[in-house]
Amino acid sequence: MTELSKRDRMRMERTPVPLRDPVDRVKDFDEVSLGYASGLAVLEASRCLNCTRQVCVDGCPVGVRIADFIQLVADGDFPGAAAVIHEDNVLPSVCGRVCPQEVQCEGACVLGKKGKPIAIGYLERFVADEERRNAISASVVIAPPTGKRVAVIGSGPAGLSCAGDLVKLGHRVVVYEALHELGGVLAYGIPAFRLPKDIVRAEIGALERQGVEFETDVLIGPGMTLRDLLATEGFDAVFIGTGAGLPRFPGVPGEELIGVYSANEFLTRVNLMAAYDPDARTPVYDLVGRPTVVIGGGNTAIDAARTALRLGADRVTLLYRRSETELPARHEEVEHAREEGVHMRFLVSPIAFLGEEGWLRSVTVERMMLGEPDASGRARPEPIPGAVEDIRADVAIIAIGNAPNPVLTRATPSLDTSGAGTITVDLTTGETSIPGVFAGGDITTGGATVIRALGAGRRAAAGIDQWLASQTS
Repeated sequence: MTELSKRDRMRMERTPVPLRDPVDRVKDFDEVSLGYASGLAVLEASRCLNCTRQVCVDGCPVGVRIADFIQLVADGDFPGAAAVIHEDNVLPSVCGRVCPQEVQCEGACVLGKKGKPIAIGYLERFVADEERRNAISASVVIAPPTGKRVAVIGSGPAGLSCAGDLVKLGHRVVVYEALHELGGVLAYGIPAFRLPKDIVRAEIGALERQGVEFETDVLIGPGMTLRDLLATEGFDAVFIGTGAGLPRFPGVPGEELIGVYSANEFLTRVNLMAAYDPDARTPVYDLVGRPTVVIGGGNTAIDAARTALRLGADRVTLLYRRSETELPARHEEVEHAREEGVHMRFLVSPIAFLGEEGWLRSVTVERMMLGEPDASGRARPEPIPGAVEDIRADVAIIAIGNAPNPVLTRATPSLDTSGAGTITVDLTTGETSIPGVFAGGDITTGGATVIRALGAGRRAAAGIDQWLASQTS
């Protein structure tokens, strides 16, 4: 391609990514975004200004050298681009699909000040997918064996990131997963139309080839304890990355009715246990032809609403207690949901679930208005006196957040935790109150993004490596 001037690149429009038609995609769980073909990827990459001060890297929680890999894409050197990404990110195919680039790397992009930023996420996805499609194996340098063994509890983003960095440093790593499928929230929490499960398995397979060992169906806590890992199993250090999988409920009457789900349970049954299959052993309540509401405004709420549509719900309505301006879900996912037919109502909050003979039949909501900012900095929703109505619903899916599951922490009294149940750690190293035990990701922060969990895993891996070295010297 002819070298473009900086002015020419600034004038170029962002290259749109092809999407499946909403009429077709809502009928199945196949991926919505088709991704860039090579020509589109090179075209989009050519927009990059290759800034001297690469602020986009500052916006990336794992520090990927963004301008470097994008330049390689523009040059047509896709294997080279993959090698650059793999230096810092063990899950590029995942991050390219589900990370909120618009508020991270792309949010910092200089081009976004007067136009649209470089499509960093789509380019990262393209490089990783191209690598997999063509069986390109990016060279990963593994240090000589140190003789040290590290146990990683949880195979979600934080655990995988920590394991990937530790094995590169020459340590032997074993990842323990409580469920039968690896991937944590990547496997059970994110629908296949956003993140195909073969992508997750491929990323994990790459880690296995580098030397990371995995064991499923192993619950650490009441059975095998942290002490067992360190004293009996012979591990020199432990990383805890068990996430935040305990659903929150609004605490209003009728939550026990049949048809009321937490989004965690609903999505786990569908994503991990194929509940959309009529022969599934753990089905969800038949949604075909049934009015459904989803309560919440984050990415999980949007995922649940779009999943309900694919399961045949008659009308799916998202209920959010703030205005659309405060909606925390990714703008792209909200637009996709609207295209597919999700209805959205703002400034309403549930105050009761009503039923007949134990089955949900409607949700009582009160209308809200926005008051002064709360601790999050967003306008606080306040009820409007007397503004109450019933919304017909046979199914209600609650997606108002999750807390850390207390199984491991309750079994380990010496592990310091916060009032919210998160594990207290050194923010730089990830070290906990127990020597040799580290933690990171949602178990330390509460629910956050995949890429922030990856960043926490990387920091903890560096902390573990330093701690192991200090024990040897």
